Amino acid sequence: MAVQPMSRRICWLLRSSARGCSSGVPVTQPSPREPVRPATEELSRRRQFLREHTAPFSAFLTDSFGRHHSYLRISVTEKCNLRCQYCMPEEGVPLTPKADLLTTEEILTLARLFVKEGVDKIRLTGGEPLIRRDVVDIVAQLHQLEGLKTIGITTNGINLARLLPPLQKAGLSALNISLDTLVPAKFEFIVRRKGFHKVMEGIHKAIELGYSPVKVNCVVMRGLNEDELLSFVALTEGLPLDVRFIEYMPFDGNKWNFKKMVSYKEMLDTIRQQWPELEKLPEEKSSTAKTFRIPGFQGQISFITSMSEHFCGTCNRLRVTADGNLKVCLFGNSEVSLRDHLRAGASEEELLTIIGAAVGRKKRQHAGMFNIAQMKNRPMILIGG
Repeated sequence: MAVQPMSRRICWLLRSSARGCSSGVPVTQPSPREPVRPATEELSRRRQFLREHTAPFSAFLTDSFGRHHSYLRISVTEKCNLRCQYCMPEEGVPLTPKADLLTTEEILTLARLFVKEGVDKIRLTGGEPLIRRDVVDIVAQLHQLEGLKTIGITTNGINLARLLPPLQKAGLSALNISLDTLVPAKFEFIVRRKGFHKVMEGIHKAIELGYSPVKVNCVVMRGLNEDELLSFVALTEGLPLDVRFIEYMPFDGNKWNFKKMVSYKEMLDTIRQQWPELEKLPEEKSSTAKTFRIPGFQGQISFITSMSEHFCGTCNRLRVTADGNLKVCLFGNSEVSLRDHLRAGASEEELLTIIGAAVGRKKRQHAGMFNIAQMKNRPMILIGG
């Protein structure tokens, strides 16, 4: 991985923090009435962090709180073959014209740039990434990038059994499969389509091909599927699954309501009543999950506590939407178009300056679930899960 000399990185920090970048991307500057101390303190934190860490990491991917962003999620399509209630409004969403979506070469150009700067994990999302015709080829080309350790996909599983063998051969190393119910009729109600048995077939194909653990994402919503918590946990007794219970999160058009959200602690209490021997596992660095296992079970369970106990302090994630916008926070509505700069012929250095300015503006934490619910943001399907 190519790493900037320390002097170049600190010069960039001084330049971008003091006067913004020359790329045309707006950088917030204090008004004459505002004290300059916060900006000075931000710059001081960034320089202090770089001094204290002997292993260099790209300044462009290091924010003002010292967080290294080594994980990139790229949405490769806005289209989906399901209509999940928490992800997409019932009436659907207006899709971006094809000409305004990133091309395959643009996706790979951005991926190469981020990996060169220190990203070692890329996850392809959507929409539903497995409906993109060249998804296997994209994975194969990502697999050639030196320094990239993990290539993952988040999928609804409908096409997984058919595509997983070539994806594995191409270099796919991690897999998340969305499944919110174990009841076929309820599945059809939640996703507004048929396909439960195809998803289960995909899960078993992943196990058969040796993926371990196979991560199963379950968004828990009160009055809909919280009564299935124990059934999902029971799956981990005989299967190498990591069932990940996700707190219901507010996005544009999903009619989020606090009363529908089942908190991590409530879920944990319910499960512990059945399995009091449940034990917590050590948390991995920058993990979004709190992980537990029941002694003797093959698999494990995890909780994604974005709403009740956020993990912003260790966030290492960036997102690129299918139309080429960089989002530094899932719940933030600030975006920067990398597509436009790519198509305008921006150099690698100019792109890095744009990326670095956006990362540098990343906030310490999200605004909280009630404020998020009032903010204008994309529907989840247009962000990339």
